[in-house]
Amino acid sequence: MSDLACTLAALFVYPIKSCAGIALDEALLIETGLDLDRAWMVVDEAGDMLTQREHPRLALVQPHFKGSEMVLRAPGMLALHVRLDAAEAPTRVRVWDDVVKAYDMGALAAQWFSSFIGGGSRLRLARFDPGQQRLSDPQWTGTLQAENAFSDGYPLLVASVASLADLNRRLAERGAPAVTMQRFRPNLVLDGLQPYDEDHVEEITIDAAEGPVRLRLVKPCTRCAIPNVDPATAACGSEPGATLATYRADPRLHGGITFGVNAVVVEGVERTLRVGQKARAGLRF
Repeated sequence: MSDLACTLAALFVYPIKSCAGIALDEALLIETGLDLDRAWMVVDEAGDMLTQREHPRLALVQPHFKGSEMVLRAPGMLALHVRLDAAEAPTRVRVWDDVVKAYDMGALAAQWFSSFIGGGSRLRLARFDPGQQRLSDPQWTGTLQAENAFSDGYPLLVASVASLADLNRRLAERGAPAVTMQRFRPNLVLDGLQPYDEDHVEEITIDAAEGPVRLRLVKPCTRCAIPNVDPATAACGSEPGATLATYRADPRLHGGITFGVNAVVVEGVERTLRVGQKARAGLRF
């Protein structure tokens, strides 16, 4: 295995599944990924998850952290304040095929999301119960037990600056506008790699102040329609999905279109990742 030098160029958390992300200068690594990433999720009356696939307007819900609160803003709505330490009535919710323990976040949050999404939807906001263990698919993680909150299936998603630049070059050749990294909702963005090097990386070691953080890249991230949702307007189009489909079909995933790679934590829980940290990417042969 040979190492490539790279840099942690950006960090993102997405506190509420399928809502907008927050760019951070630093983030604490915990068992389920970055602290407070996908800790909350919007659900319907039955407790089933809702995402931008059904409700693109979720992209317009902008969270940010302010002291002990998460403040949510959306067009035409007053700000909703959610305490970071709040957990109300115990409930159970479904994220993909997993039914997990969670906490309902109350009537005010329910009214806020129902009003913003509209269409007669009666929605709730749920918080993941940290006592719940939800594990990634061992087909991809092997003997590592990788915990998740409300992420799709893996604790972290890694993307690279060079891969996005290559995609935008291809989009320009097709007469389509460039897209931002926000379309792909990664947690970690690496700089210094060649386009799609991340497809061939086995482990990334990041030099955190408290010691090394080791992440294993286990599964290419299959893309649905969410990257075709403009995060600034919630408008749905055909790009960048149409362009990715011309060159990013992965036979390991039955021809699934991929961009970015899912990762699990090998070492470094309770260590802090910071933008600008140096890293080494070990390539598979």
